[in-house]
Order: sequence, then C-alpha cells, then structure tokens
Amino acid sequence: MLKQITGACLLLSFCFTACNNAATTSASANIDSAAINRMFANYTEDRMKLYPLEATAKGDNRYNDILQNDISVAFINQAKSFYSRYLDSVKAFNRETLSDNDRISYDIFKREMEMQLESFQFHDELTPLNQFTALHLTIGTLGSGDGNQPFKTVKDYDNFLSRINGFAVWADTAVANMRRGMNEGFVLPKSLTVKVIPQVKSFVTTDAAKNLFYGPINKLPAAFSAADKARLTAAYTKAIDSQVVPAFKKLTDFIEKEYLANSRSSSGIDSIPNGKAKYNFLIRQWTTTNKTPDEIYETGLKEVERIKTEMEKIKTEVGFKGDLKAFFHYILTDLKFNIYNTPEEVLADFRAIQAKQEPYLKKLFNHFPSTKFEIRRTEAFREASASAEYNQASADGSRPGIFYTPIPNAKKFNYTGMETLFAHEAIPGHHYQLSLQQENNLLPGFRRFSWYGAYGEGWALYTESLGSELGLYTDPFQKMGNLGDEMHRAIRLVVDVALHTKGWSREKAIEYMMANEQIDEAGATAEIERYMAIPAQALSYKTGALKIRELRAKYENLLGAKFNIAAFHDEILKDGCMPLDVLERKMEAWTTTQK
Repeated sequence: MLKQITGACLLLSFCFTACNNAATTSASANIDSAAINRMFANYTEDRMKLYPLEATAKGDNRYNDILQNDISVAFINQAKSFYSRYLDSVKAFNRETLSDNDRISYDIFKREMEMQLESFQFHDELTPLNQFTALHLTIGTLGSGDGNQPFKTVKDYDNFLSRINGFAVWADTAVANMRRGMNEGFVLPKSLTVKVIPQVKSFVTTDAAKNLFYGPINKLPAAFSAADKARLTAAYTKAIDSQVVPAFKKLTDFIEKEYLANSRSSSGIDSIPNGKAKYNFLIRQWTTTNKTPDEIYETGLKEVERIKTEMEKIKTEVGFKGDLKAFFHYILTDLKFNIYNTPEEVLADFRAIQAKQEPYLKKLFNHFPSTKFEIRRTEAFREASASAEYNQASADGSRPGIFYTPIPNAKKFNYTGMETLFAHEAIPGHHYQLSLQQENNLLPGFRRFSWYGAYGEGWALYTESLGSELGLYTDPFQKMGNLGDEMHRAIRLVVDVALHTKGWSREKAIEYMMANEQIDEAGATAEIERYMAIPAQALSYKTGALKIRELRAKYENLLGAKFNIAAFHDEILKDGCMPLDVLERKMEAWTTTQK
C-alpha cells in the first residue's frame, strides 16, 4: 500500500512538474513570439524609411516626398548596417522554441538578411540603368500621375516636387557611377545601352506641358483653390524645365557620347568582374534553390522537347500541314488571329475572360481576395517596350490591383494567348497570390509584402495549367497559346543559362527562341535583352511551377480521396511568398492534418 501511495505521489509530483514545465515552455514560447514579431514590426517600420518608394507602393504615404539616392556610397553603407543589425537581431532568437508560423518567419527573414548582405559585393550601383527596370522608368510612371504616387491633395503635389529634387541628385550619381563602371569593367551590353537612349531622351522636351511629368497638372482636382492651381502649375513647369529636363539631358548626353562607345560586346554577365559568382548568387536569389546552372539548363532542354510533343498534337487536331515552325508563323501572321480594331475591344475581351472563369473559381478556391481589380491599357510612354504585367494594389485599398496590357496597335493584337496571359498576370495568378498575402494581417509586415520569384512567378505559371479547370482553352488555338507560354518559360531555362555561362551571343539566343516558339524577331529580341538586363529572374517561373505541380501530384497520390484541390490551393497561398524549401516543409506539415 505504501508503495502504491509513494508511486502515486511520485506520479503526481511528475505530472505537476511536467505541467509546470509545459506551462513554462508555453509562456516562454509566447514571450519569444511577442518579441520576434515586435522585431519584425520594427524592421518593417525602419525599412519604409530606408525604401520610401516601397512605402508609397504599399499605400504608406508618410514618405511620399523622399527619394533616396540608393546608388550612393552613403546609402549603401546605411543599407549594409541596416541588414547586419537585423541579421544579428534574428540570430538572437532560439528557432526551436518558436511556434510553427514564427519558424517560417524566422527562416524567411534570416535568409533575406543574409542574401541582401551578400548582394553588395557585386556592385549593382555601377550599372544603375537598363532598359527593363531602373529608376529612370519608375520615376516616369510616378510622375505621370497614373502610377502609385498619389495626387489627391495639395500636399501630394508638393510631395512629388520633392521627389523631383531627389531624382536630379540620383541622375548625377548615376553618371558618376557609370563612369566608374566603365573604368572597372562593369558596363551594359551595347544592345541594351541602345535601348536606354530613347527612354531617357523622351523626357527631354522644350515645352513643359508636353512632358510626362506635367500629367498631374492636367488632372488638378477641381476642389483645389485657384491660388493652389496657379502655384502648382508654375512649380511643376519650373521643376520640369529646370530639373527634370536637365537631369534627363545629362543622362542622354553621357550615354550617347561616352557610355555607348564603352559598352561591352558580350551578352552574359560572366564577362564582367566576378560575373560567374554573381550569376550563381542570382540563381539562389531568384529560384530559392541551390540548383546549378547546368541542372537548370538540362531541365529546360527536357521541358522544351515535352512541350513540343503537345504542340504537335494541337497542330494535328486543327489539320495544319507543315512543321511546327510553319505552324508558329501561321499563328503569328494569319489575319484570322487579329480580330480587333480598337484597344477597347481588346480590353473588353479580357473582361470577358474574367467573367468566363468566375463559376469555376469557386471549385478551385475556398478563399478569395477582397482587393479590387481593374484591367487597363499600358501607358503610352512605355507601351512600345512593355510586357503585360500586374501592379499590386495598395494595402489600404485606395488603389486597386491592375492588370496592364500594352496595345500599341490593336489591329496587330493576336488573340491566341489571351486566356493563358490573363490566368497568369491577373486571376487567379498574381492578383490572387499578392492580394491574399497582403490582406493577411496575421503575417508580420515583412511577409505581407515580400516577394520571391520562384514562388510568386511559379504560382502564376502554375495557374496557367489550370486552364481546363477554369473553363478556358476550349479553342485549340487558345490551348496553343497556353503551350506557347509554357514553352516560353522552358526556353528561358535554356537561353538564360546559355547567355550567362555558356558563351551564347544575343543573336544565338534569339535564333533558338524563334525556332522553338511562336514569337517574331522583335518579340524574341525584347525577351533575350530582358534576360541580359536581369539575369536569372526568368529562371524563377518554371522552377517554381514545377515544384508546385510536383507537390500537387505527390499529395493527390498520398491523400487519395481525401485530397481537396481548393484546400491545397488555399494552403499554398495563405502564408504568402516564401522560398521553395520553406514552402515544401509547410506543405508536408499540412498533409498530416489532411490525413
């Protein structure tokens, strides 16, 4: 009996100690969770001060008057200190004591701080302009009045005048940095420099009222007083004549008279200092994997051959006589595929695609974004060289998510790729992914607004494969458009790696692209030059889509009748953008709940 009592007492003592320990652990975990999320919140707040254009894009208007000179030595040193400080902060936490969601945040945050610090060794500040993405383009979109810079109040108008001041300083630094780059071997390929010249020259006007930056004055709110209207009109005219035009003229003259002659003849970044290491870094950054260039290249070759087989089936189905290259030419050039007369007709058909999808979306998703969505034509000043794209909504809902499509000539707009394009860039591609992420207030701020190409572009490319499940691709030529887009992403794996590691010229890459997909020379040239401007970014699409498709097939097989496609999609999206290895760990945990 004594032994039983003693045993019971020991058991009670053990239970009491275990419960106490569990309570202590739980309390400690709660303290850690509060502390790490407070640190994440501080990071987001500090980041908005450091990157005010990001703040504006997110609808945080506190810094709308600031334009950081992000290519200056002072800013780069400030950024290095910022990332180092927050890397030390996250390392101070014990990952193993954190909750599952906080571990995801920890892993993403630590990787991001490390990648940012590693990036500084590659001196991107010495090539601050390219034809695809740079401040000279961003400032134009902001200054037009059609971007995310608000022009609703008098203060809004004054804010952008301050940013014009900032751009003039940035342009001076850009010229100085490019001169240094010329001396050290960090220069653009000549073919890209040629494309930048007309972009910067377009802002050099003799009449301020015809400058893109005059756009906000053409849209002065009626509620403004006559005095404010007069003052702002005079201020914008003066800013354009004395700051905008001189800054862009300085850029134009320098690039035309000095930089062009010193631009390189090579196409890949392996020809610049430390270029091979930079490309390997960019692969890790964009794909969030440790894949080698050769692995990616071989995957690309296999995918090209697989998709070719599917294209042959469509060619046979529609009764076309001739090889695939002739079929591509037919789709590109036959007038039956150019059915529009005006840009509005093109936009109306995109709206019809949105309506067509609507009943099917409810079978594929349980959760839908509340963010508003619009379809718009790309602005004229960038339409000639722009691709269709999605612009994220502001967090406060004041600006909708926007699907932009360039329509420089409606009569030459080919309809065959419209359904797959809309699925990718709009719904359920980027609009669903970015909006659901941004709307999730349970995520720390840095995750609500984070971006990883392999996840974000991978999701958008994966949604193209949902076409038949969305009621799309009933027209074989729309299905061919889908295969064409998939082929396009597979070709990217080949040509991007070949340009930057295998010595391929721009011309050889263009030739390969034209031989394997329905694209004309102008389109292929723009694409190849994009990969030259932003190496490895194009690898993210296919890498991410293959991973999501792999996970879906795995869980369909593992869960059988318990697999729910809407639940799978919701789980993929609910925690926002993340590296692919973090996503895979998260999805593995999800399957245990489904079993």
